[in-house]
Amino acid sequence: MSTVIELIPEASRVVTELPLEGQWDRLTPCEGWSVRDLLNHLTSEHLWAPHLLRGETLEQVGSRYDGDVLGQDPMGAWRRAITSSVLAWGQADPDGVVHTSMGQIPLGEYASQMLVDLTVHAWDLARAIGVRPHLVADAVEECLAYEQPRVGAGEVPGIFAAPVATESESRVDQLVALLGRDPAWAPA
Repeated sequence: MSTVIELIPEASRVVTELPLEGQWDRLTPCEGWSVRDLLNHLTSEHLWAPHLLRGETLEQVGSRYDGDVLGQDPMGAWRRAITSSVLAWGQADPDGVVHTSMGQIPLGEYASQMLVDLTVHAWDLARAIGVRPHLVADAVEECLAYEQPRVGAGEVPGIFAAPVATESESRVDQLVALLGRDPAWAPA
């Protein structure tokens, strides 16, 4: 689990370094989501993380992170959220549990879910703006190890689209295809 937590800062750096400014309306491989929508989703998740890692419940956090959390400075909002999140992960109790919409789950499970979201959505954002995604190789491997048994057991309906067939030997292509993305997706 510590490996997964240790990978969160590196995986988040991939998102932070993407040249997203001025690209907010571009569509992403996440059907119906623009670059801004997807960054808002990631930012909201990382605003929630410090609360959940401290043991707060969904009810205690409430609706404060609903809607637009990016405001007039999307990248600034992202940087502030991810900085707080990374600091909270560094102080998290590895044996702890967090409250989620799926009930209480072990911290390791939550860390894996957050790493998958960071890694796959970094790919989505990079593809949306037409740049080659430079994902963290160890994060890709951790995400594959986490998601392959879950997808095989049919546990992710509604979270990701159905897997897409790929003959690619690229581990990145295998990960995004597993989570319902066409590895060859390009912006229109």
